[in-house]
Amino acid sequence: MTDTALSRSTASYSDKLAASFPIAAAPALGRLLLAGLFLISGVGKIAAPAMTIGYIQSVGLPFPEVAYAGAIFAEIVGGLALVLGFQTRLVALALAGFSIATAVTFHNALGDQNQFIHFLKNVSIAGGLLQVVAFGGGRFSLDALRAR
Repeated sequence: MTDTALSRSTASYSDKLAASFPIAAAPALGRLLLAGLFLISGVGKIAAPAMTIGYIQSVGLPFPEVAYAGAIFAEIVGGLALVLGFQTRLVALALAGFSIATAVTFHNALGDQNQFIHFLKNVSIAGGLLQVVAFGGGRFSLDALRAR
């Protein structure tokens, strides 16, 4: 088979695969699963402001109330934007940075197995979000709707 024939058959297969509903829905499901963590965490922070602000103070961050508001904004607004696929790449990049920052700031006691697991969880979430940055929101996103 020639290179041209191979690329035609591969492109044809790729086009058929991308057109299938499960493959087209995968980015939306992935965004929902990633965003769920941020949304639940943001709601938890809203439900327990004193505890959250105290935790932020305990690691020595300045202006814990401002950090608290910023975390809620990132998790709720970023989570909703990710679910909807609005400005998906930019939001995913911001949430990846937020995940790395929280890993380094709050889960840096790597000798503590629980903190080490939380650190790795945050780094893994950032990795998943970088996939969203690389590949976009997919067919079922506001970004795709706006591009039509």
